[in-house]
This record gives sequence, C-alpha cells and structure tokens, in this order.
Amino acid sequence: MDDKNKQTEANKKWQEKNKERAKYLSDRSRARSFIRNQATIDDIEELRELLNERESVLINE
Repeated sequence: MDDKNKQTEANKKWQEKNKERAKYLSDRSRARSFIRNQATIDDIEELRELLNERESVLINE
C-alpha cells in the first residue's frame, strides 16, 4: 500500500511540474476515448473535416 501512495505522490508532483504536458496528455486521451466509444457517424464526419483543416494549418506553418 505504501508503494501505491509513493507512486500517487510522484504522479501528482510530476503533473504539478508539467501542467501543460499533463493537460495535453489528458485531452488527447479523452479525445481518443470519445472517438473509440461514443462517436456517431456524424461525429466522425465532422471530426474528419476538423482534422483535415488542422493538418493543413500544421503543414503550412
């Protein structure tokens, strides 16, 4: 049990130290989970359009 508490504390410390990266990873995880588990055909079509737009922006940077 003590090892789990140490790991939890280490995770919290890392998240506090790396807030932007932790938020990025959390957002990415939620997006993937939504796509895998809840997205409808309409959602997928909309997301595909958004992804294409975002890809174009990134390519042209």
